[in-house]
Amino acid sequence: MSRREIREQIFKLLFRAEFYEKEELSEQMQMFLEETEPKAEKDICYIQNKFEQIMNHINEIDEMVNQVAQGWKTSRMGKVDLTLIRLAVYEIKFEEDVPTGVAINEAVELAKRYGTDDSASFVNGILAKLA
Repeated sequence: MSRREIREQIFKLLFRAEFYEKEELSEQMQMFLEETEPKAEKDICYIQNKFEQIMNHINEIDEMVNQVAQGWKTSRMGKVDLTLIRLAVYEIKFEEDVPTGVAINEAVELAKRYGTDDSASFVNGILAKLA
């Protein structure tokens, strides 16, 4: 899988996590991996690891977002937008091998695909303030 495809899978898994309790996430991850097309073992490990790392940093990520999102708090944001912002913030702040521009661009592209008409500009605006 390409990095873009892997990022999209992580986004979908993070989005799914929004609707379940923390105790159910392991089971949801297994179900997600079973429902999607077959993946190489290294891709599965990468997806699982990155998902877990993002979930471990979720409060810290949300705090960063809340500090820059004028008039918006994470509790008011659409789930698609928030999930994409969380993924990109994690990549920007916690992964040295992902350039900031790439993280922002990928989040904006996914926002165009999965979000509303305003999602791409909203996601871009929040991430630009954090970069």
